[in-house]
Amino acid sequence: MDEDLPFLTGLDAKLAAIVAPVLADMGFELVRVAILGRESPTVQIMADRADGTLIRIEDCEQISHAVGAVLDVEDPLPGMWTLEVSSAGIDRPLTRAKDWNRFAGHLAKAEVNIPINGRKRFAGILLGAEDGVGRLRLDDGTEAALPLSDLRKARLVLTDELIAASAHMMRASDAAEAEPSPGAEAPESTPKPGPAPVHKTH
Repeated sequence: MDEDLPFLTGLDAKLAAIVAPVLADMGFELVRVAILGRESPTVQIMADRADGTLIRIEDCEQISHAVGAVLDVEDPLPGMWTLEVSSAGIDRPLTRAKDWNRFAGHLAKAEVNIPINGRKRFAGILLGAEDGVGRLRLDDGTEAALPLSDLRKARLVLTDELIAASAHMMRASDAAEAEPSPGAEAPESTPKPGPAPVHKTH
């Protein structure tokens, strides 16, 4: 299991195989791909910058144009469909092993398809992931080992610590773009959950 890619099956996996290389060439990573609806489905693409800084609305627009063009050529979906590109946001989904490792120490909630010790829902501190298994330290001090391939969903919980960490990533992104002179401080800012999705209809 590639820790850089989300665990997907079926048409979602087919789309990921098309989209992920396009994003990689642009300096981004695929966080999630999902197909919502049936009649006129929405292809939802969630992306990150490869350097770990927060994605911006301009990035979403670039991704939308590039991915839309490739999907038009590959034509994996019949009929009309809409492309939606967005950032993962602060309280982001945890779709890859690297997400569990990157955000180790933060609070998260997860739900599995098959019960583990009689339960499907878990909440605790991320301890990382290895060999296809994500680990959480629960409130009672015990650890839960959750197979990533069986996750129904997993997401970070919005906390002051997570907001502070995201603010640091936002300042790093600003600094990378602005290249301030030595000694200049980046302005304090609290990032929003992420830029609004960019839509493109086909």
